Amino acid sequence: MAANWMRRTALVAACASVTLLAACGSSTTASALKPDHLISFGDSYSYVGNQRYSVNNASINNWTLQLLDHYKSAGNASGGLVSYAEGNVRLSAHPDAAGVATSTTVSEQIDRFLAKQTPAANDIILINGGISDLLVGMAAVRAGTLTPAQFVTDAHQNGQKLAELVRKLVTAGAPHVVVAGTYNLGKTPWAKTIGQETLLSDASSRFNEGLLVAINDLGKNVLYLDAAYYVNLYTSTPSSFSFDNATTPICTSVDAGNGIGVGTGQINSALCTQNTLLAGAAVDKYVFADSVYMTPSAHRQLGTYAYDKLRVRW
Repeated sequence: MAANWMRRTALVAACASVTLLAACGSSTTASALKPDHLISFGDSYSYVGNQRYSVNNASINNWTLQLLDHYKSAGNASGGLVSYAEGNVRLSAHPDAAGVATSTTVSEQIDRFLAKQTPAANDIILINGGISDLLVGMAAVRAGTLTPAQFVTDAHQNGQKLAELVRKLVTAGAPHVVVAGTYNLGKTPWAKTIGQETLLSDASSRFNEGLLVAINDLGKNVLYLDAAYYVNLYTSTPSSFSFDNATTPICTSVDAGNGIGVGTGQINSALCTQNTLLAGAAVDKYVFADSVYMTPSAHRQLGTYAYDKLRVRW
């Protein structure tokens, strides 16, 4: 009974945090903030290198790039996007989701940035993390080396770890931090394939809960981007976002290795181009590029959502 009461209390606190961090401000007046730079830290979800985890078809295919495009189109960005994000990286642990021990964790990305400079008054800091940690945890559950209960507990603690990184940035002087929690991995094609929708949904929720409760006092400097809310809408009412398919990956680019952390011989969107799509499929009609990561249209709509939240807030 006590455990249930504590969980309900945490959820109430998390909801209060969502109100404070995601919905703070109700003005429809365009913000006067003209960011010098957008500075991004994170994993595959924010990675903007040569092989992005989406469809690599020369379109804007990442939410951070879409956000930048909005600011530039409005004449409100003097600089560009400086991205430290790397594919498959975890918050603070090695190896990454693909088994690479030399990648730079989100924590290490931030440390490298702060070792060289401090956030400027007009910078917008973007940070995400946790997806790769959930992938690694689920792999351990499937291998029998981690119990489902411990997996969920670890997810909550990892949400708190992301909150610690947000706090480090704020303490270093970052005035505008946008943090994206994980989206609901229980809604992904991967979750359905392995029959773990419920467990992955629970772990994703607990991650975001841990994050939100731990940043509850940072509302002045932090905006929470509720990626889980938006992806839930993508998958529950896809037609509302001009999607026809929210269950099948559009890419056919199979990776012989463990390229996205869900096992060998699986579709890896980092290898996906316009030439490796399902025959006759329209890329903007699909939510998922591979079994975990999203298509360019899904990223662009999320980036627009982030821009709208930022414009109201700052």
